[in-house]
Amino acid sequence: MFVLLHKFKEVTIAVFPAVLFVVILNFTLVPLETVLLFQFLLGALFIIIGLAVLLLGVDLGILPLGDHIGTALVKSNKLWFVIAVGLVVGVLINLAEPDVAVLASQVSNVSGNLIPAFVIRAAVAVGAGILLTAGLVRIVENFSLRVLMVIAYGIACLMSFFVSSDMLAIAFDASGAATGAVTVPLVLAISAGLAVMKKNSKSAEEDSFGLVGVMASGAILGVLIMNLFFNTGSITGSLDMHHLDTTSVLAPFLAEIPRVAPETLVAVLPIVIMFLVFQKVKFHLPKKAFRRMLIGFAYAYIGLVFFFVGAHAGFMNVGSVIGYHLASAGNNVILVSLAFVLGLLIILTEPAVYVLTHQIENITNGYIKRKTVLLFLAIGVASAVGLSMLRILVPGIMLWHYLLTGFLIVFVMAFFATPKMFVGIAFDSGAVASGPMTVTLVLAFSQGVSEALEYSNVLSDSFGIIALVTMMPVIALQILGLVYKRKSKKSEV
Repeated sequence: MFVLLHKFKEVTIAVFPAVLFVVILNFTLVPLETVLLFQFLLGALFIIIGLAVLLLGVDLGILPLGDHIGTALVKSNKLWFVIAVGLVVGVLINLAEPDVAVLASQVSNVSGNLIPAFVIRAAVAVGAGILLTAGLVRIVENFSLRVLMVIAYGIACLMSFFVSSDMLAIAFDASGAATGAVTVPLVLAISAGLAVMKKNSKSAEEDSFGLVGVMASGAILGVLIMNLFFNTGSITGSLDMHHLDTTSVLAPFLAEIPRVAPETLVAVLPIVIMFLVFQKVKFHLPKKAFRRMLIGFAYAYIGLVFFFVGAHAGFMNVGSVIGYHLASAGNNVILVSLAFVLGLLIILTEPAVYVLTHQIENITNGYIKRKTVLLFLAIGVASAVGLSMLRILVPGIMLWHYLLTGFLIVFVMAFFATPKMFVGIAFDSGAVASGPMTVTLVLAFSQGVSEALEYSNVLSDSFGIIALVTMMPVIALQILGLVYKRKSKKSEV
């Protein structure tokens, strides 16, 4: 109970700034309907409860499962086993990831169901599963992470010439959605469990990071390949701003619970089945440890239900309304500035960020402080959201302008400046930054902005924001790596 209360306190402190931000806007620039404001506040309560319970479940169930799978992969000493487990785990967890379901649903709705949700989910799952497997083989065979990432993004860059601009934005957004609340803790733990078995401690420390980033690149490739066989042409998307239910505070929550509960069960069930199979075949854990992990999965399920109900019913509608009204007011400087602040605050509410920052601090024995990582992550995400607003407001700015420039900076730094360990941390950080809160509140905010502008296409202009939220923290964390590199040299002198 004490652990749960501690997490509840930690999460409340993290979520409070985002709540305060919306409340201040309500009393100043964007007065919200009373019912909508109370829906948002109730949603915040759901998110706080959900995050606290989810993180407890992650500690008890999902992280130990990942550790045990990673250890089993090393002990098997068989490459075919690593490949088989990687494919099964990667495809299943991404097919079930709630963030992917949310993104696919939003794309389907905005495109008038021209792009079916199940097609996107399948493409993301297969692509992410294949690259997750490649990432596991990389760790076992000591292949360079930098080279693997260059190959993955190089292929994505070449393929981008053959797909529509709409699908390019959706593909890069999919990389963020694939690294959500379910996939990230498990993949991070597998990576750490696999790496820790290495005899070389420095190599183990470096290989503990990067697997999430590799998996995210697979989601991009999956959607790009899908578009080659599933040509969507040019789509004009729009957002219905009149669908909001403001008749009752509770109505959206009561409507979401029966939808979210079974969807989340589908997300957690494959992980539980995986655990039961591994327990029978490989783990053979004592009864106490076995029951403890099952309780952890139950906590994770309950936490996810609360979290997604709060995000969908309380946060998403408010995000689109705020974005719409700020853009309609016509003050672009205020809009971009507030978008920057929103990005700065929203990263603190992402569940996967907690898992990664704690793991970074633990694996480096406190050398890299989680608060420092959080600060650089926040700056990266804030820059991404601000730049995304500029892209919507200025028709001449294209998504590929940002992506080409950004990834050139990323790979030049990765090969010539950034310490090896920080390359993996940077790519993982970019992946976890684009979690469920970004997919709901920030994406809804950008859709609202796009809908308010006559010259803007909601599908091609609002989608792509997650791509930038994935990319900018990679640059920010590599800069942090340079800071630590300089700090290390000074201490040696």
